[in-house]
Amino acid sequence: MSQARSESDSANIKKSAFNRFWLHWIKGTNVLLIDRVKPLSEWAAQTLILAHRRELVEQAARHCVQAYPDKTIELELGKLSASGVADITVASLQSILSRDRLLKFDPKRFKLVLVDEAHHIVAPGYLKVLNHFGLGSKTPDSPHLVGVSATFSRSDGLRLGAAIDEIVYHKDYVDMISDKWLSDVVFTTVDSKADLSAVKKLGRGGGGDFDTSSLSRAVNTIETNDIAIRTWFAKASGRKSTLVFCVDLDHVAALTQRFRHYGIDARFVTGDTPAKERHERLEGFKSGQFPVLVNCGVFTEGTDIPNIDCVLLARPTRSRNLLIQMIGRGMRLHPGKENCHIIDLVSSLETGIVTTPTLFGLDPGEIVSNAEVSDLEDLRDKKEAEKARAEKARYPVDDAGLGARGYNVTFTEYDSVFDLISDTSGEKHISTLSSHTWVQVGPDRYILCGPTGTYLRLEKVEAKEALSEGYVFEGWEIRALPPGVTKSPFAAPRNLLRAKTFADAVHGCDKYATEIFPYAFINRHASWRRGPPTEGQLKFLNKFKAKDNQLQPSDITKGKAMDMITKLKHGARGRFANMEAEKRKVSRSNLILEREQAKRLGDAISVGPVLP
Repeated sequence: MSQARSESDSANIKKSAFNRFWLHWIKGTNVLLIDRVKPLSEWAAQTLILAHRRELVEQAARHCVQAYPDKTIELELGKLSASGVADITVASLQSILSRDRLLKFDPKRFKLVLVDEAHHIVAPGYLKVLNHFGLGSKTPDSPHLVGVSATFSRSDGLRLGAAIDEIVYHKDYVDMISDKWLSDVVFTTVDSKADLSAVKKLGRGGGGDFDTSSLSRAVNTIETNDIAIRTWFAKASGRKSTLVFCVDLDHVAALTQRFRHYGIDARFVTGDTPAKERHERLEGFKSGQFPVLVNCGVFTEGTDIPNIDCVLLARPTRSRNLLIQMIGRGMRLHPGKENCHIIDLVSSLETGIVTTPTLFGLDPGEIVSNAEVSDLEDLRDKKEAEKARAEKARYPVDDAGLGARGYNVTFTEYDSVFDLISDTSGEKHISTLSSHTWVQVGPDRYILCGPTGTYLRLEKVEAKEALSEGYVFEGWEIRALPPGVTKSPFAAPRNLLRAKTFADAVHGCDKYATEIFPYAFINRHASWRRGPPTEGQLKFLNKFKAKDNQLQPSDITKGKAMDMITKLKHGARGRFANMEAEKRKVSRSNLILEREQAKRLGDAISVGPVLP
C-alpha cells in the first residue's frame, strides 16, 4: 500500500528510485514543481503539462507565465500549435493526439511530464502519450511523470497503478483547512424528500453512481427545487457567490427558473454554452455582477473561481470523488472570504448516497446545520465516545461487593445466532463508503473475503500507543495457504495500513482489494449475488435453524448466504455465546436480588392488616 510522505520528498523527486509519481496537491501550485525537478541531462530540460480540458490548459499556462517569466511557454491547444522545443509546453490531450502533433515532441529532450487531474491518467489517450515519452513502464532514462489530483480513485474501477508507481505526497483536505491552505467551510445538510428508491444505478451490478436521466426524474420536481431555493434563502441569502450543481440540463433550466421566480438573478453555464457567452458569464460571476451560477458537470474539475463562498449540492450522488470535487470548488482562498457554506440536499440513505458527514467518518444520515469542520470533527469524536460508552455498558463488570443494590444492564438481544448473523444494520455505514462486500463481524470490525479464502480485516484500534501515534483504524491481509504447507490454514496477518478516519481506512483497503481480488466477486451489486443459494450454503446455515423452520432456496440469496457464513466463520457464534452467558448472569443476579428483596420485605413489621 502506498502511504503519504513528507513535503520534502516532493521537493526531491530526482532522488527516488521511481519515476512515476502521484501528489495529492492544491490546484495552482502544480507548476511550482517544475524547477524542483532537475534535468536528466544537459539537453533534457523541457516540461510538458498535460490536461484534458481547455480551462485547465489555460489555467496552467497562466500560472506558468506568472511563476516563470524567463522561460518560453507555448500552448498545444486547438488551433494553437507549439513548436515542440519550448521550455514549457501546456497541451490539451485532444489536441496533442490529433493527427501527428505528438511526434514533434522528442522524449529525450524532456525532464518532466506533469499531468493535471491525474485520476484520468489510465484512460487510453493518456496512456498513448505516456508510451510516446517512454513512460509505459519504469525506465531510468525516461522523463519523470508526476500526476497531480485531489482524487485518488476512479469511479470505473480502473487501477491507477497502470501509470503511477508511488504516492510521494498527500495532504488531507481537512488538514489543509486547518493549515489555512484552503478556505474554512460550513456545512448544512437538508432532507430534500426526494424518493430515490427507483432510480437506476450505473456500473457493473449497479455499483456505480445514479443514472442521470433516472435521477433527474426523481429530483427535478417543483417541490424539491423549492426546498433547495428556500434552504438557500434561509441559510445563504447573504452569500455573494453561490455555485449550484444540478443533475442534467433540464434540471439546470428548472432550478435557474425557480431562483428567478423568487427574485434572484441566477444564470447558468452548460457544456453547450457558446464560448463567448460562457466567458462573459464566468467573468460576471467572478466580479460579483450576479449571486448565483447554476451548472451540471461543467465545474467539477479545475475550476478557478476563488470567490465562491457557497456551494449548493442539488444533486445526490453515490460517488465520493464527485462529492469532493463539487465541495472543492468553494474551498479556494480569496481576499475577504471567511468561509464557504456547503448546502447538501440529501435523500434516502437506503440508496447508498454519499453525504458531507460521510467525509468526516460520521453516519451518512447525520443532519447538520451551519457546522464548521471543527464541529463535524467534534461530532465524530462524540459519536466515537458514545459508541465506546455503549460498548462498555454491553459487557459484565466485577460485581463483588455490590450486594443487593439494584442496577441496570444494557445489551443487544438476539433470540438465536441466526438472528445475529441476519442483522445487517452494522453494514449501513460502510456500504455508503464502499461498493464491496464488507461484512461486520463485531463492533468496529469488518471482513472482506476473496474467492480463495484470503480475506481483509478492518478494525478499530483501542491501544493507547496507537492513539498516541495518531491512527484509529488498521487494515490487515490474512492470506490463505495451500493445504499441507503449515498446520495453520492462514499466513500471519500482514498490516496494510493505519488511518485516522474510518472512511480513509475503508478506501485504502478497497484500493488494495481491487488489486488482489476479482472485481465480480467482491462487488456488492454483482448479479450472481442475487441468485439462489447453493445446496452447501443452505445445509451449513440450517445447522443453526430449528428443524421445523429450515431455510428454503426462495428465502435467501446467494450473496446474503455468503455474508451470513462469513459472520459465522469470523466470530458470530462466539459473540452469541458471550451474549447468552451475559444474559444468564444477569438473570441469576436478578433472581438473587428478588430473593433478597423478598426476604427484607418478610422481615419488615408494619402497622396494618396481617396478610394470611
